[in-house]
Amino acid sequence: MASEQGSTPVSRRQGRPLAAGMVQRAMARARVALGLPPTATPHALRHSFATHLLGAGADLRSLQELLGHASLSSTQIYTRVDAATLLDAYRNAHPRERES
Repeated sequence: MASEQGSTPVSRRQGRPLAAGMVQRAMARARVALGLPPTATPHALRHSFATHLLGAGADLRSLQELLGHASLSSTQIYTRVDAATLLDAYRNAHPRERES
C-alpha cells in the first residue's frame, strides 16, 4: 500500500514519511484514551502485526518486505515467537498435558 507520492506505506498529507515521534505521540494519546498499559508501544504494535500475519499464513519473504528488514534472519525471530505460541496452545488444549 505505498502512497502515490513515494514508496513509504504511511505518509503525511504533504507526502512526507511519518516521523517516529509523531507515531510515538499518537500511541501515547491512544494509551491514555483507551486505558492501555505502558507496554502498548509502536514497537509492540509492529511486533503483534508481524506475529499475527505469520500465524495467518503469511510467508517470511513477504513479511520481511512489509517490515523493511534487510536481513531475513531479522524476520525469522517471529517464527520462534509463533512456534512458542503454538506450543503453549497445544499444552493448554491437549488432554494429556492437562492431566500432568
